Amino acid sequence: MNDSSRLIRDLKLSEPAQRALEEAGIVTLQDVAQWSVRELLSLHGLGPKTIRLLTPVLDEAGLKFKP
Repeated sequence: MNDSSRLIRDLKLSEPAQRALEEAGIVTLQDVAQWSVRELLSLHGLGPKTIRLLTPVLDEAGLKFKP
């Protein structure tokens, strides 16, 4: 499995953030990269801390949030 297909559930995110991502159909880092920060922050249970945690993980996988 390459980094872009790394599963979100393997990251150390809060339970509310985990649920918010799963309910939106976001299960891999590649899925996260299809969303903008603003779109992600609109999900109930996901806040700025989750964005701060996801940013370096996306960078390591060579991905970025959608502009």
